[in-house]
Amino acid sequence: MIGTNKYAVIGLGVFGSAISRTLTERGSEVLAIDNDPKKVEQLNGVVRHSLVMDSTNKRLLEAQNLGELEAVLVAIGKNFEALLLTAVHLKEMGIERIIVRANGTQQRTILEQIGFKEILSPEVEVGIAVAERLLNPNLLSSLQLRDDYEIDEIKAPARTLGRTLEELALRERYKLTVITIKREYRLGENDKGETQYEKHVLGVPSPSTIIQHGDTLIVFGQTSDIEKFTLSS
Repeated sequence: MIGTNKYAVIGLGVFGSAISRTLTERGSEVLAIDNDPKKVEQLNGVVRHSLVMDSTNKRLLEAQNLGELEAVLVAIGKNFEALLLTAVHLKEMGIERIIVRANGTQQRTILEQIGFKEILSPEVEVGIAVAERLLNPNLLSSLQLRDDYEIDEIKAPARTLGRTLEELALRERYKLTVITIKREYRLGENDKGETQYEKHVLGVPSPSTIIQHGDTLIVFGQTSDIEKFTLSS
């Protein structure tokens, strides 16, 4: 049954294991698959189901009822032939949502030619994210969307502190929408005398919401407009 919050991750290297753990932490049910028993063992007790299996064997894939899952991620990193064969098997099985890892532009081109729509290039994406953080220290995280739109977490620039969203007029000046704000609250001191803080989401901010020190703005807009806002003095 589609939409059951269940996923399969095939290929349990650093990338696939991290995704398996994160999905599980977010309440999803994960079937983690790899042909290496050691990699599978590392996720025993972490994910709901783990399985040592050769994913290039179509008969074994068909036995896993993968069509009942919301999506299958093929995250095999070192063996492109195995990744390709696994992904093609899944496509032939009629799996509705297949997400495939690609190492480099050549692999991405091959996967696109075969007809895969959701392709991840983790090394490239991480490289872009790191470059953006170096160029723009206020940018904490970024979710890339289609058509050059993105949702970003931005450390509130000094020039915004003490001003209301109405005064900042981000929509009029930069064509940006503030979705919400994460606000930092002081919890007290720990045993070492260090001040501890915790951030909470304010919900939908009103025009009268005042930006405070330590706030994180969650904004939606086009990449160029977000850059204008974060990099302007």
